[in-house]
Amino acid sequence: MAGCWRRTLLGMVLATLVVVPGSAWGQLPDPHPQSAAPNPFSDTTVNPGKMLLFDLEARFAKDVAARGGKGFAEWFAADAVLLGNGVAPVRGREAIAKTSTWSPQDYQLTWTPTEAIMEPSGDIGYTWSHYEGKSKDAAGNPVLTSGRFVTIWRKQPDGSWKVVLDAGANEPASTGDCCKLPDAH
Repeated sequence: MAGCWRRTLLGMVLATLVVVPGSAWGQLPDPHPQSAAPNPFSDTTVNPGKMLLFDLEARFAKDVAARGGKGFAEWFAADAVLLGNGVAPVRGREAIAKTSTWSPQDYQLTWTPTEAIMEPSGDIGYTWSHYEGKSKDAAGNPVLTSGRFVTIWRKQPDGSWKVVLDAGANEPASTGDCCKLPDAH
């Protein structure tokens, strides 16, 4: 009985000493963290590959928030493909850089992945979730675009990780706009 009590107490002490980025020793993890990292206490699918992909996405998003399109393009592999709504695929990091010219002052692209899956080989994985883009129109009014994305990551020969495919699709029209048939009059 005493051993069980000691293990329980030790577990409680260790739980309070969890180091969470941006927190001090002894703080409990925020139940609603702003980072993309999954909570290993509540997510039973957490593994090193998933944690790596969430970390890559968090660093990618931080870089884009700070540097805009230039930061976005630099995360892509030389042979990457960018897919978007109603536009031709953009092939290659150089072409992606030519189309990703926004500044963070003019356009803010934000996302936090919902899921990350690493393939058993450990050299390719993907993430997916929701994204938002915020800008202003010519009159200075706020414009919000949102949608879903999937990003495929591949380990490079030098050990770094790069995006090899990024695909996004705008959210569907709201239910009030969806599925209306034209008047028969």
